[in-house]
Amino acid sequence: MARQLRPDDGPMLRIHRTSGRTIVFTIIGHLEVDNVIELSKLVDAEPDGVLVLDLTDLILADRDAVRFLREHEARGRVVLRNCPAYVRRWMAGENDSP
Repeated sequence: MARQLRPDDGPMLRIHRTSGRTIVFTIIGHLEVDNVIELSKLVDAEPDGVLVLDLTDLILADRDAVRFLREHEARGRVVLRNCPAYVRRWMAGENDSP
């Protein structure tokens, strides 16, 4: 299953879902506030358990995306695979913010 999201003809995000022993969402493109809402719905719709978010093809993430990734990883709901270094640094910095 692949979903393409393009709010208001802005940057595109594609989410590709694969399943086997583990459910993997491959995130391709720009992960921004409008797409985070959709991604959150997809994650919430999956059965309980840990999901993998593969960020190999993530081009850009905004603050809302970084907060989503940090919060879901901290709760143990997702494992981030191939997370870009800038996103990891930003996530660490967000932990220090009020």
